[in-house]
Amino acid sequence: MAKSVKLADIAEKLNVSTVTVSKALADQKGVSEEMRERIKRLAHDMGYKPPVKTRQLKDYKNYNIGVIISERYWDQQESFYWKMYQEVATKAVSKECFTMLEILSKKNERELELSKLVSEDRVDGLIIIGLLKEDYLSMIIKNAKMPLVCLDFYDKNHDCNCVVTDNYFGMYKLTNYLFEMGHTNVGYVGTLLYTNSITDRYFGYCKALLEHGKKVRKDWIIEDRDMETGVRDKDFSFQLPEEMPTSFVCNCDMTAGIFVEALREKGYRVPEDVSVVGFDNYPIPGVCNLGITTYEVDIREMARKTINLLLKQIAGDYRYHSMSIVEGRMILKESVRNLKE
Repeated sequence: MAKSVKLADIAEKLNVSTVTVSKALADQKGVSEEMRERIKRLAHDMGYKPPVKTRQLKDYKNYNIGVIISERYWDQQESFYWKMYQEVATKAVSKECFTMLEILSKKNERELELSKLVSEDRVDGLIIIGLLKEDYLSMIIKNAKMPLVCLDFYDKNHDCNCVVTDNYFGMYKLTNYLFEMGHTNVGYVGTLLYTNSITDRYFGYCKALLEHGKKVRKDWIIEDRDMETGVRDKDFSFQLPEEMPTSFVCNCDMTAGIFVEALREKGYRVPEDVSVVGFDNYPIPGVCNLGITTYEVDIREMARKTINLLLKQIAGDYRYHSMSIVEGRMILKESVRNLKE
């Protein structure tokens, strides 16, 4: 049986993007008339059939969906991104599609060795979970001859569809909650600029401080990982300030759990002396025995939006790149002391 012609096959022959081909075939704006005619003529000559017509001839096309996750996010036994991948795979199966997971090694990412899912053209669409190093991400986007969606991050340098949680507003709500509990001195734990999520959550924290008439204190911004590798090795330690605030917001629950234990080692009681909140509602077993107040990320809804968005792209049914922001919710636990009582 002859291999069906994809948008990427047409795009490669004309040295244009799949977006340009999709727009031309759908008679959308953004393509010159000359290029539109060339694309349509080549599509006809190659025997291209739109996905809708293909499905009329065949009950359903079982798309193969590639998923790439960096090994940097896979170090923990109970990975947040493993849970996210499971939800993506479950949603894909419900759409009669299959997922292929590739764990990108640190060496491959560092030395710019192209993903096998991309280089071997094994899949119809691609999902990248978690921010990759900038030069590697650029290489993936340049070489991927297929629709692509970024999950749990966005890329400022390229027009890519992405699905993210409400990092900014979620941390804004958490910080405001601390003020409601009487905490007027609030620090932030997270290595700024390591990921978009950490930085966006920081700005939500800043907005809450500004609205309460408080300025950001540099000594209350504490790094939680190595900026280059993203890991906490045996030599890493949180640099606590001489003058401690009464509370901290942490960029994620993993950091919050480790930070609570670091505070305890220094003689601080949580929440009696210092209150702590996290983000994700994904505590890691064995890290901390305290229930940490947090902002729950709706992983299931993010997975649903990601799969639906990717399938629309594969079918050529999309007009522009977008960012989908999925709202979460506050989860109150044991880690915050009410100073007003």
